Amino acid sequence: MSEQVTGAELLIEALKKNDLKNVYGVVGIPVTDLARMMQRSGMRYFGFRREDSAVNAAAASGFLTGKPGLALTVSAPGFLNGLVALGEATKNCFPVIMISGSSERHIIDLNRGDYEGLDQYNIAKPFCKAAYRVDRPEDMGLAVARAIRSAVSGRPGGVYLDLPADTIGALLDENIDPESTLIKEDDPAPQQRPSVEAVDKAVEVLKNAKKPLIILGKGASIAHAENEVRDFIETTKIPYLPMSMAKGLLPDDHESCVAAARSLSFSDADAIMLVGARLNWMLSHGEKFNSDAKLIQIDVDANEIDSNKKIAAPLVGDMKSVFNELTPAVKKAGIKASQDWLDALKAKKDENFAKMQKRLTTPRSPMGYYGALAPIKELIKKNPDTYLVSEGANTLDIGRNVIDIFKPRHRLDTGTWGVMGVGLGYAIGTAIETGKKVVCVEGDSAFGFDGMEIETICRLHLPITIVVFNNGGIYNGAEKDPAGSDPAPITLDAKGRYDKLAEAFGGLAYNVTTPEELDKALNEAFDAGKPAIINAVIDPALGKESGHIGNLNPKLGIKH
Repeated sequence: MSEQVTGAELLIEALKKNDLKNVYGVVGIPVTDLARMMQRSGMRYFGFRREDSAVNAAAASGFLTGKPGLALTVSAPGFLNGLVALGEATKNCFPVIMISGSSERHIIDLNRGDYEGLDQYNIAKPFCKAAYRVDRPEDMGLAVARAIRSAVSGRPGGVYLDLPADTIGALLDENIDPESTLIKEDDPAPQQRPSVEAVDKAVEVLKNAKKPLIILGKGASIAHAENEVRDFIETTKIPYLPMSMAKGLLPDDHESCVAAARSLSFSDADAIMLVGARLNWMLSHGEKFNSDAKLIQIDVDANEIDSNKKIAAPLVGDMKSVFNELTPAVKKAGIKASQDWLDALKAKKDENFAKMQKRLTTPRSPMGYYGALAPIKELIKKNPDTYLVSEGANTLDIGRNVIDIFKPRHRLDTGTWGVMGVGLGYAIGTAIETGKKVVCVEGDSAFGFDGMEIETICRLHLPITIVVFNNGGIYNGAEKDPAGSDPAPITLDAKGRYDKLAEAFGGLAYNVTTPEELDKALNEAFDAGKPAIINAVIDPALGKESGHIGNLNPKLGIKH
C-alpha cells in the first residue's frame, strides 16, 4: 500500500487479509468506485440486478464455505432492498456481511436531508446479529475483524457494516502505518465443548430409550459436521430424519434414513435427539412428537434450549466438539437401536415408497408435480455432485419429499423464514463458490420475485438450469373471481413463457408439457452446462393453498 491510503483501500486490504475475495452486489452512489477498486485489487465482484439477490448469493456462499459471504449495496433504497435477505440469512444462520455505503453522519444525525438519506446503522440492528459503523479510515481493519467474528462465532448469522461516504474516501493520517490497522482473524469461531455431566445425561436418556430418533437440522450442515454425524449414526444405528437443508449429510438412501416414515417416527419415538435442529414451526414446535418422549438437543446457542419443549438433556456446544465427546460415550455404553423399532420403521418406509413410486410413474395429462419431479430426481441420482436450489409452495414441499440428495450442503431452499425470491440468488452464489452445476427448481410465483437475475446468470455464463413449474398461479391457477371482473388473487398467466427470458439474454430455452419432454430438455441443458430455463407446464388445477402449511393461513369462510 502507499504511504497515505483511503478508507476504501484499507477496507479492501482488510478483507483480502482474511481471505474474503468474492463480493456480490449492486453499485451506485457511493460505492461504484469501491467495486472497481475491489476488482483491480484482485477481488472478484459480481453485479446483480437487485440487492436482495446479491445478499442471498452472499448468504449461500456463507452456508457452503463456512466463511462470511460478502454483499455490497448502495445507500437507503439499496440497503433496504438487501435488508430482508440479511434478516433471512440471520434466521437461517448463514454467515454473511452486508456492506452498504451511507450518508455523512453530520447530515443524518441532525435530519438535515440528504440524497437517499437514512439512518441505516440503527435500522439494520434488529435484522442481524451485529451492526457496526465505521467513522474513521483507521478503523476499517477493526470493523472487518469484528464483523467476521460476529458472523461465524456461536450461531452464525448476518452482520451489517455501515460505511459513510466520507469514511470511504477519507485519507488515513500519514503518521499511521496502514499495515498496523489490519487484523487477521485467527480462530473466529472457537470450539465450545459440552460438560461431562451434560454428556452423561444424554447417554442416560439414550440408554433407557426403546425407540430413539435423531432429527438432523441445517445447523449440522452449517457446522460441516457430516463425518461426526455419520460416525454417531452408524455406531448406534439410531434412525434419523433430515430437515430439508440437512439432506445429504448422509445420503438420503442411507438405511438409517426414515424420512419416508416421518409421522410414525414422531408419534412413536420415546427419545428424540435434535442435532442442529430448532424446535420451531418447521417441527410444529414439537406438538406432533410423542408426548412422553424425552428430548436431547445439540445446539451452539444455549438460548435455544427449552424454547418450546422441556429438553431433558441439553448439549450446548459446537457440533463437532459435542460429537467428539458424545460418540465415544455411547460406544462405551453399547447403545444400539432395537431391531423391532428399525423393522417397524422400515415397513412404513417400504409402504410409503411404493405409494411414491406409483405417483411418480402414473401418466397424467396435463403434467402433474410428481411426473415433472421424476426426471429431476433421476438427474440428481445420476449426478450426485449437482447442487439443488428449490423454492415455491407445492413445488418446494413435494420436491423435498421426492428428490434425494447424496452429499452435504447440496440442497438450498427457503429455510427458516420460508421467504420466496431466494432461488436465483442462491443458485448464482452456489455456482460461483463451487464451480459445479446447479439445478434451480422454481414455482412460477417464486420465480417472479427474482427472475430478472437470469440476465446475471447469462452474463456470468453460469451452469445453472432453471425449471419453472408453471401452473398459472400462486398455489394453483384454477381459481376464478366470482364477480367475473378481475383475475382471482392467486391467478398468474398460465400461458406465460418464462423460458423466453433465457432466450432474450442468450441462454437455452425450452417449453415442455410432458415428463418425457422435460427429461430430454433437462439432460440436454445440463450436459451443455449453459444458462437455461425450462418452462414446465403443470395442470393449473394442481396445488394446495400454501403447500404443506395451509393450516397457517387463516380461513375466513370463503369458498375457493
